Amino acid sequence: MKETFVKEKMKVKLKNAILIEGLPGLGMVGRIATRYLIKQLNAKKFAELFSPHFPYYVLVNKKGSVRLLRGNFHLWKNNTGENDLIFLTGDSQAQTIEGQYEVSSCILNFVSKLDTKLIITLGGYRKEVEEKPKVVAVSTNPKILKKALQAKALVSSSGNPIVGTAGLLLGLAKFQNIDALCLLGETRGYLPDPLAAKSVLEVLQKMLDIKVDISDLNKEIEKSKQIVAKMREIEQHREEYARKMRKTEEERITYIS
Repeated sequence: MKETFVKEKMKVKLKNAILIEGLPGLGMVGRIATRYLIKQLNAKKFAELFSPHFPYYVLVNKKGSVRLLRGNFHLWKNNTGENDLIFLTGDSQAQTIEGQYEVSSCILNFVSKLDTKLIITLGGYRKEVEEKPKVVAVSTNPKILKKALQAKALVSSSGNPIVGTAGLLLGLAKFQNIDALCLLGETRGYLPDPLAAKSVLEVLQKMLDIKVDISDLNKEIEKSKQIVAKMREIEQHREEYARKMRKTEEERITYIS
């Protein structure tokens, strides 16, 4: 394999398609949100993306067989609305700068042939969050950005870099004459964050006028909270132990002197 390519599993014909991209990234926010929509809408996989810029290992399943890392395109035909939806998620992002550009270009070339009118990339926005995460939005089209703000997203601060595929698809989309929007859920980023993904999904639902039950995420949110609480408890124990060790050492030095 010398370059990135898309392998189509079946031919599809779409109407005013919207691509929703959620590859692994900060807090896995985009991936969690995209995979949840694929499951809830029962979207069908119709293509796979392979690249030599993905990490150089294979994944092993329970039966002992292996496969390359890949991206997966799923399709949901919207029989009552104006836009069919394409979902892109996968195992990894490209690991080099050149790879990021090649993979993003390959994605754009593929979806541009499918009557894609809008690209929405999903990801995480690093921030310490104590309450409900907010959603930050940026867009190449002021009208689409306004729609995101009406759905309770916030405008991104000036100079905020959006790295990886989520950012490059935004920047490169104009060369295919496709509008683009990015939604970023606030997250600490060091663990998978279903709470941030839920916030992103709430904005996305309002924008696309689709109804998806997102209550199933609550179980994952509760598990995530328990993990964070456990990590904080471990950190507190570590700090307490470090304080005791410092105090013991100080007392020992005082005794010797």
